[in-house]
Amino acid sequence: MMNVNRAKEISRMGEMVNVQYGGEAIYIQSVNEDQETARIFPLNNPQAEQNVSVDSLMEE
Repeated sequence: MMNVNRAKEISRMGEMVNVQYGGEAIYIQSVNEDQETARIFPLNNPQAEQNVSVDSLMEE
């Protein structure tokens, strides 16, 4: 389970970090601290953007 601060750190990094949502590799675009959500998309489908709870993300 990920926390908001780590999700923000990953979203600002210039390198890829292995993060998964529902068993799928994803990219974190941005993080909303107030709502504790992240804007993500699957690496294999960048058009499938969605907002998810930060605590549902897993760093491998």
